[in-house]
Parts: sequence; C-alpha cells; structure tokens
Amino acid sequence: MPASLPERASSRLRGYGMRGSRRRAHLPANPETDGQVPDRLPAILRPRRRMLAVDLAFVLAIAVATGFLSAYLAVERGPAFGTLNLGVWEARPNQGTRQADPYSAATHARTGRVPLADGEGLVFLARTDSAGDLLPPACDYVIAGQAAPARLWTLVPLDAGLHLVETQSPRTSLDSRHLLRRPDGEFIVTAAARARPGNWLPTSADANGLVFALRLYDTPLTTGTGVANVPMPSVFRGDCR
Repeated sequence: MPASLPERASSRLRGYGMRGSRRRAHLPANPETDGQVPDRLPAILRPRRRMLAVDLAFVLAIAVATGFLSAYLAVERGPAFGTLNLGVWEARPNQGTRQADPYSAATHARTGRVPLADGEGLVFLARTDSAGDLLPPACDYVIAGQAAPARLWTLVPLDAGLHLVETQSPRTSLDSRHLLRRPDGEFIVTAAARARPGNWLPTSADANGLVFALRLYDTPLTTGTGVANVPMPSVFRGDCR
C-alpha cells in the first residue's frame, strides 16, 4: 500500500536529521570552540562593539590625565582666591591662617614654603612692571615710591619658582632700616646684576625669571584695615642686556 503524503514528508525529515547527525558525528573536534556558548551577536556588529570598548578606554585615559593635570596646576600655581592687589603688587592675606583655601595649603605642603602667620605680616609679589610686562632677569629695574605702613619691610628678588635668586653679592635683600630716603620719605631702589650707587638690590641675569617679593612685618593690613589709599612702590624697567 503506497505511503500517504504526510508519511513520505516525515520520513524525509527523519532522513535529513539522521544524515545531518551522521555528518556532525564525523566532524573533527575543535578544542577552541567546543564547550563555548556561540556569539549570537550579528557579525556586522562585532567590530562596532570592539570600537566602543576602545573608545571607552580612550575617554577614561583622557579623563584621568586631565584630572591629574588640573590637580597639578592647582597645587603648583594655585588659584587666586582672596587676592589683595595694590598696583603691581599682589598678596593673599588668608595664607597662613585658618581661612586659607585648600589649594594654598596644598601648595605650601608640597613646596615646603612657610607663609607668614596671621598677625606676623604680609607678602606682596610683583610679577610685572608698572607697564604690565613680565620681568626679564637680564634687565635693570627701578623700584620707587613708598611702601605700605609696617614696622619693618624687606625686598628680595625671586625666580619664577619663588626661590631666592643666587647673586654674585653676599647681600641678597634690602630692608627699610638700612635705606636711603628722600626728604618726603620716598625711596628709589635699583635692582640690577651689577652694583649701583644708592639703594642697590642685587639680581642675576641668569635666573629663571624674576619676581620681586616685598614682605611687610607687623603691618595694619593684616588686621583688616582699609587699603584704599595704601601706598606701594612702582616698578619701572631700565636697560636690558
């Protein structure tokens, strides 16, 4: 009796399954793929997934590098929080006090510089001349005028890293107690690498930058006195070599 159509279809399917199983039985074993779950992601999307992983690693590397760089710059240079500006001179009265910002505290901890404590005095730095230009160490400068009221003040040259400049002279600073003044109380200081008559502040033409530091000891500025009319000297550039 001839088989019906459903029976013939069923036998063909079983035959295909047996032949397929016999073919699979004769396939050689692959130790790299046996026992692994097949990757069901379409082949066209697999390179894109790898690209996303590379992009994520690149973004994380940039974020980490930016974080370290910003922290280094903040500690090395320090943001200008609570800056007091008088002409070309700037100071940070909160340094050395309990109100000091964390960046200033970190800067002093890293560099080892000890700021003047509250009530001891105030440090003013001049990084430019009165025309707003930086101070090349190969130039001479005239610092003229009057300083803010203080029991004692000193004037020293520093390099760009705020380290004391090494000069050829054994004297590295000037102070208000050993200063020639005019009858009106004003003074003129010449900052130069070579000796000058009058008030001479030794510098060095080989220094890495130049910054003038004016330290005021026992000054009313640290007690909150108004600074509207406080006198500060001007800085003028002279001859350059």
